Amino acid sequence: MDLKEIQSLIKFVAKSGASEVSLEMEDVKITIKTASDEKKGETTTFVQQIPMAQAPAAAAPAPSAPAATEAAAPAAQEDDSKYITIKSPIIGTFYRKPSPDKPVFVEVGSTISQGDVLCVIEAMKLFNEIESEVSGKIVKVLVDDSSPVEFDQPLFLVDPS
Repeated sequence: MDLKEIQSLIKFVAKSGASEVSLEMEDVKITIKTASDEKKGETTTFVQQIPMAQAPAAAAPAPSAPAATEAAAPAAQEDDSKYITIKSPIIGTFYRKPSPDKPVFVEVGSTISQGDVLCVIEAMKLFNEIESEVSGKIVKVLVDDSSPVEFDQPLFLVDPS
């Protein structure tokens, strides 16, 4: 099960109104619990059991705080509606550089193409390179270096023209 499938499952459960869903396969066990309307939150637990022969995959618990991001999103979308927002696929710590002594991956004004590495997100001691799914020009970096990020949190604004 890859990260996109897990994200789709989380979104589906959130929209369905189910309070808890558990899914267990050979090497993956996922439990998604949504709080009642009074709590207005969502908690997701993701555990991946990796056999020793396989390389470690990007696996991180993905709790989401949609209320905080949704409150800030409408104001940003009004001004930046013509731009594409690149969002975090996982929670973790956002880094603009591959290491402290190296230059940043992208700056404001950098031209990017599909597949270019934009940043690194550290989750559970794994450094995950975040690649662009679009081509364009970086208009704004929305997160400070070494800051914690949530699942689906906007990271960059890209002008596709």
